[in-house]
Amino acid sequence: MKCEHCTRKKGEFHKLADAKIFLSDCLACDSCVTAEEGVQVSQQNAKDFFRVLNLNKKCNTSEHKVLAVSVCPQSLPYFAAKFSLSVTDASRRLSGFLKSLGVHYVFDTTIAADFSILESQREFVRRYHQHSEGEPALPMLTSACPGWVRYAERVLGHPVTPHLCTAKSPQQIMGSLVKDYFARRQNLSPDKIFHVVVAPCYDKKLEALRDDFPSALRSSRGADCVLTSGEIVQIMEQSDVSVKDAAVDTLFGDCKEEEVRRHGGASSDGCLVHVFRHAAKELFNEDVGEVTYRTLRNKDFQEVTLEKNGEVLLRFAAAYGFRNIQNVILKLKKGKSPYHFVEVLACAGGCLNGRGQAQTEDGRADKALLRQMEGIYADVPVRAPEASARVQELYQEWLDGADSPRVQEALHTAYQGPGHPANSRDIKW
Repeated sequence: MKCEHCTRKKGEFHKLADAKIFLSDCLACDSCVTAEEGVQVSQQNAKDFFRVLNLNKKCNTSEHKVLAVSVCPQSLPYFAAKFSLSVTDASRRLSGFLKSLGVHYVFDTTIAADFSILESQREFVRRYHQHSEGEPALPMLTSACPGWVRYAERVLGHPVTPHLCTAKSPQQIMGSLVKDYFARRQNLSPDKIFHVVVAPCYDKKLEALRDDFPSALRSSRGADCVLTSGEIVQIMEQSDVSVKDAAVDTLFGDCKEEEVRRHGGASSDGCLVHVFRHAAKELFNEDVGEVTYRTLRNKDFQEVTLEKNGEVLLRFAAAYGFRNIQNVILKLKKGKSPYHFVEVLACAGGCLNGRGQAQTEDGRADKALLRQMEGIYADVPVRAPEASARVQELYQEWLDGADSPRVQEALHTAYQGPGHPANSRDIKW
């Protein structure tokens, strides 16, 4: 697989090679991707990113863009391991490198994951109350993994898609935060911002094709460009720019650098842990501290239960990787799923094991690097999404309250079945 690099020549950045992304790099198969999308994916590279960097060096300021890069928290352990740095230092090194190229703002997508998890919590409680044998609302299946969602929409369809959580993924929500909230704070139109997302897997590139951006922002996209962690590292290794570490920015325009943090869970955004605790408290008034996982078929298929007086009140599962997903879906289709909630991720090993990072040169999983990344990720401080004062401020300032109609448009989506692909747009990476 060839990747794209940049280098300085007379003050500009130039493309050295086009990135080629193969469908084997993600869960998506021929049934998940249309012929048009397959062509788009195979041709996608960092061309637009470098084009904007170069345009910003020209005299015609009318064509200049504000460059913003949002980094997924599961990418940071990869950068930390590759450069033998702590997560905090790796975050500052990455921010400094991107700003040395000409990027104006570097954000952390954790705040978007806060929104996604909080909305998932609320939706699960609502589904639990609405669930019945005649109209099953459970199990609720998570929707943060774009490879899994694409497979569910394009291949599985009904009766699986009604079980998908409608909360948007962190990447989708970050797009709205940058192109709507941040743009208005900076007195910019959304199309004057070029938003790049750095993510651990190639499926995030497919996710950027989804046509579910808020109606007021339809002239723009949430993510204009998606680059994997591995692509960024290769750009860094090929570059000769002088780099000074720099603080990661906040959407609020203040100078206070926030501590790098993560949610619960060993290698993902930790949706299961936080929804489980919330549901235990809201539905049964039970306070759950440490969440204990029980391994079932393999380490990527685990179960969590809430029990009281010998009765199982809640039964959650984490199913990572295609084989485990198939087992969950088979039982769901037969009406025999024992679970209330399933955290579904396309990649075995979770998001840290995304195909856009932790890979050897021949495309195999780098198990030693992955173990190192898991250790680094485990040491990052955990903060529950409910504890974020910033998020509570945003609910009021940006969305007019947690129960406002704006929440549904900005933070939730709808799913379509086979034969009804979501509208795609011409996007270049």
